[in-house]
Amino acid sequence: MANEVTVPLLPCASIDDIAAFYQVLGFGVTYRQRKPNPYVALRREDLHLHFFEMAGFDPQDSYGSCLVLTSDLGELHRAFAAGMRAAYGKVLVSGTPRMTRPRARKNYDGVGGFSVVDPGGNWIRVVQKVDEPPAPASEPAGRLAKALANAVVQGDSRGDLHQAVRILDSALARSQPDDDPVAQVEVLVYRAELAVALGEHDTAVTMLARAERVALDADQTVRAAAAFETAADLATAIG
Repeated sequence: MANEVTVPLLPCASIDDIAAFYQVLGFGVTYRQRKPNPYVALRREDLHLHFFEMAGFDPQDSYGSCLVLTSDLGELHRAFAAGMRAAYGKVLVSGTPRMTRPRARKNYDGVGGFSVVDPGGNWIRVVQKVDEPPAPASEPAGRLAKALANAVVQGDSRGDLHQAVRILDSALARSQPDDDPVAQVEVLVYRAELAVALGEHDTAVTMLARAERVALDADQTVRAAAAFETAADLATAIG
């Protein structure tokens, strides 16, 4: 049969915290109960997420996750970011909850994606919907671009921030004069994002300053615009 709908049912420590966070992202509460078991249903247009509360649940131990396929990855990320800025004065990039920025995912054959980690520790993995399965992605061109692609898999997909840091630090330590300056900016900004997520603000400031000093021509500045937008959000997060 056609037209079936699957709705993720995810754990959390508090349905009230979950509801408040997702309302910041533009969701509405469609159902809530306290007894016999705390439960909340949330909806944003065609996106449905349901949560159940567990006594003593630690979000840091959560394995909860789901995929969200969207026809406009950038627009959904901008909407979530705008909600965060309005509610918190910044995009949350560290701790729990937090959100990564859209990036091509090597492990998704180059399809773009970003992740939201909610107050329950659940990873909501948002991926660009494609009409047909993409062809296997070719290796990114350039040493820094390859390092960035590998770091994104570790940091944004697996949540292994320390391994992502090791990959980027190794690549930056071997920086060459002929490295693509746009890739250099993107690597430095992602390294700063990882530093903020790990609470290493001094490192983040250093990386952002290095990114600002990379010489770019007009075309390269346009190509690096998304990275610099992220850099601005990171600077706000650092305060």
